[in-house]
Amino acid sequence: METSQIRNFCIIAHIDHGKSTLADRLMELTGAIEPGRERPQFLDSMELERERGITIKAQAVRLEYRRDGRAYQLNLIDTPGHVDFNYEVSRTLAACEGAVLLVDAAQGVEAQTIGNLHLAKENGLAILPVVNKIDLPSARPDEVTDELVEILGVEAGEVLFCSAKTGAGVEGVLSAVVERIPPPRRGREEDLRALVFDSTYDPYRGVVTFVRVVSGVLRQGMEVRMMAAGSRASVETLGYLTPEMEPAGELSAGEVGFVATGIKDVSKLPVGDTLTAFSEGAADPLPGYREPKPMVFAGLFPVENADYQQLREALAKLRLNDSSFNYEPESSLALGFGFRCGFLGLLHMDVVRERLEREYDLELIITAPNVVYRVTDKSGNELMVNNPSEMPAANMVDKVEEPYVRLLVITPGDMVGPVMELCQQHRCQYRDMVYLSSNRVEISYSMPLAEMVSGFYDRLKSRSRGYASLDYELEGFREGPLVKLEILVQGEPIDAFSSIVPRERAQAAGREIAAKLKSIIPRQLFELAIQASVGGRVIARETVPPRRKDVTAKCYGGDITRKRKLWEKQKAGKKRMKMVGKVELPQEAFIAMIKSDDDA
Repeated sequence: METSQIRNFCIIAHIDHGKSTLADRLMELTGAIEPGRERPQFLDSMELERERGITIKAQAVRLEYRRDGRAYQLNLIDTPGHVDFNYEVSRTLAACEGAVLLVDAAQGVEAQTIGNLHLAKENGLAILPVVNKIDLPSARPDEVTDELVEILGVEAGEVLFCSAKTGAGVEGVLSAVVERIPPPRRGREEDLRALVFDSTYDPYRGVVTFVRVVSGVLRQGMEVRMMAAGSRASVETLGYLTPEMEPAGELSAGEVGFVATGIKDVSKLPVGDTLTAFSEGAADPLPGYREPKPMVFAGLFPVENADYQQLREALAKLRLNDSSFNYEPESSLALGFGFRCGFLGLLHMDVVRERLEREYDLELIITAPNVVYRVTDKSGNELMVNNPSEMPAANMVDKVEEPYVRLLVITPGDMVGPVMELCQQHRCQYRDMVYLSSNRVEISYSMPLAEMVSGFYDRLKSRSRGYASLDYELEGFREGPLVKLEILVQGEPIDAFSSIVPRERAQAAGREIAAKLKSIIPRQLFELAIQASVGGRVIARETVPPRRKDVTAKCYGGDITRKRKLWEKQKAGKKRMKMVGKVELPQEAFIAMIKSDDDA
């Protein structure tokens, strides 16, 4: 097909604004879904996506559309809406020339709407604003149009209206895609360059890559190479998605499709690489993607240590499908061998854990999430600490810096007070406030990432009665009054329980952990001290009373002095035991303390 008749576009929106439903209607209207096979969220192939009602993976599909007697090829990519899957959106935008910006007519512009809009503008995409769900009784399309005009700087007449649920106005969206989104700029006659924007693993075909051919022609049987990885392969199968994989003889400039080379090694076909001809290929690769920066760290451990190798293989395959998380081996005194994983957010962490359990039949323990800190010692050396046990001794630390995010909260006007109060409680620094409309307020803060991962989103939804939305992006590191909180049991520090906290909160956190441990650790034959310490100074303490054996049970009557003699002998024995006794903490105590609250 001629390049001028190809349109590559994606749908971007805040979570639950109707992206997947609109994709369903577009596929039905163009005949991509056969009659009788319709189902909600057709492109969401994972069971987990359908259960949660969210899109986790971007999905591509080719649509055939006729307008004014001409046939057009529309390559649609449906994207996730949650901020934790922003990397999926950024990869998708690099493979498109335009984006449909979808906004709920009842909810209006949300935080992630603005976040995705900025990403699309950075990539130079044509923006097509569409107001969805106009059939709802609570819809306010005029107000939402005013918000879009304000943030986009477009004319009100350029905003389209539709109901993805009923199909009203969807034909107009298709027409506007053809009219207002430009065709690909490069042609068939140039050197082959194809951008790998996603991958998956097939047990029979090996690694299957999804590509956008930017220039040239990719044919079956060609010898190709990955420009960054340097790997060489032969194209065994290629084709396009309808949404099933349909084989084809070639993919030309502007087209989106899949390539199977039979390679089984997942590291040889990385996402973001450029595929070109092995001989006489392109000289320069495509820009690719920025490497995602993990923002939340947690440990993943198999319940059965024998499953460690299975977990290693599962992580390698899953990372091919989701390159936004990373992992490295880690061992724990309590949990054995596992992996330290970095994620983009809490929902991302939860989804990865659940995918590993479902798709690879693993039973896992995930530790409480924490963030990475930058520590400078007295000698001026910098080290990145993503586990509190790696923190140097207090007398060796010059300064500790923690990651900050730029937080964007959009909330109804009458919720501003409770939302701002919550932000102040989480060490946020106020930046700006903008009224998007008479009852829609955008508030921005600088916020420590550690506060974000400690349940901030749930509290925000609670304070705003579910109406507030948030978006965030990493801002950089800032120095703060942070200290390592150590927990000692019978004078012995337990690394698995240590944490990095603000100095002013150390005492309260220490008391809370000590009290929790007191209820978990079984009583010993001697008195047990649980202490919280900062820089060698004890700031909180709990005592587990000894388990007392009834040494007078054998005494039947007689003088009380006989019983007293036995009690004194027991007391002296317990005193000696306390001095030399060692505490063996059960694995259940470690698991109860260090796994995430969601697992508790």
